[in-house]
Amino acid sequence: MKKFFQEIKADIKFKSAGPGQKLTDSAGEKAPKERPNQPAHWPPRQGPTDEAQMAAAAALARLEQKQPRARGPSSQDSIRNQVRKELQAEATVSRSTEAPGTNVAPEPREEGSPHVAAPGVFFTCPLTGATLRKDQRDARIKEAILSHFATDPVAASIMKIHTFNKDRDKIKLGVDTIAKYLDNIHLHPEEERYRKIKLQNKVFQERINCLEGTHEFFEAIGFQKVLLPVPDQEGPEEFYVLSAAALAQPQSLERHKEQLLSAQPVRATLARQRRVFRPSPLASQFDLPRDFFSLTAEEVKREQRLRSEAVERLSVLRTKAMREKEEQRELRRYTYTLLRVRLPDGCLLQGTFYARERVAALYGFVREALQSDWLPFELLATGGQKLSEDENPAFNECGLVPSALLIFSWDLAVLEDIRAAGAEPNSAILKPELLSAIEKLS
Repeated sequence: MKKFFQEIKADIKFKSAGPGQKLTDSAGEKAPKERPNQPAHWPPRQGPTDEAQMAAAAALARLEQKQPRARGPSSQDSIRNQVRKELQAEATVSRSTEAPGTNVAPEPREEGSPHVAAPGVFFTCPLTGATLRKDQRDARIKEAILSHFATDPVAASIMKIHTFNKDRDKIKLGVDTIAKYLDNIHLHPEEERYRKIKLQNKVFQERINCLEGTHEFFEAIGFQKVLLPVPDQEGPEEFYVLSAAALAQPQSLERHKEQLLSAQPVRATLARQRRVFRPSPLASQFDLPRDFFSLTAEEVKREQRLRSEAVERLSVLRTKAMREKEEQRELRRYTYTLLRVRLPDGCLLQGTFYARERVAALYGFVREALQSDWLPFELLATGGQKLSEDENPAFNECGLVPSALLIFSWDLAVLEDIRAAGAEPNSAILKPELLSAIEKLS
């Protein structure tokens, strides 16, 4: 049986060995192989399946996790250093953009240009009524106060005390001390010691002598400088002594004291520069002069410093008080604003305001220009936002800086009454003297 299976295996090997070869044939000759006449066509390669793509993405994610990543700054000092580098680079770029041949923002219009919406920011002296530029305010007001000494020396000296001195705490302390001197004289007119003020007294030197205008006030209300002997001292000293004529009029001293306590510093008032323009499609275009938002070199440095502080604040946590202080500083960014009110007849009423002024000031400004100033009306900002005179927000809180166009609208009840009377609600509503000076907006 074993032999039988061996023969079967040998036969199978023999048949699988291929065609035979004669012994007489040369060893190098082999039977030619048949080649197919047509080239083989390979099937098109298929794209990776969804499972394969997901596996590849997972593999890439594992590789990225294994690779070391660049770590950012881990301390406040390193954050500040990085901020400084970025700001220095930004400053370098800004300087390069200001080089000749580059695009530079257009300069604000010069004062006096016929195309400027307002010639500038001007003020009115409350003593003389003169119109002043910003750089003339302090000098002209001081001149007006000094010239007032010829007519009313008491009032002039009070104005000098409150205006020439800038430290409000020192002013209050000095004024209260002077009021105390006058109160003692009024309460004890028969006691001579209250009618004398020693000029070298420590309280007088620290609280009164350091203020401008105090000596002029004492002399204006009846005090005189006198040299008097001092006990236990060789030489005399200088005193202010109240004259007998002033002592005989205690009501005048009391009145002067009240004037001194209630006085305020003399400040130039902002000139509204009210102008009326004809209806124009340029109503919402404002070409403001330099006075409204020009930046000096110091202001540019301050803006750069504020930006540096802002970037640094982003790296630390801020309390609610810190955030509120930041918001208040943003509100103080603009000092003035130019506002226009479009009236029902299309005319434009324009005026200059402080950015921190309240909406009630604008309502009063418009009401003064109306023929019927008792009729209620509304003012609407861009987008239909109603400016409420009762809530009375500031212009910078409403976003009405450095310029804005507002719409005048009659109260609904007034509008119905006007139409019921057969009148035209869109007719001229300004005073005739304003319409006579109407201008063309260009």
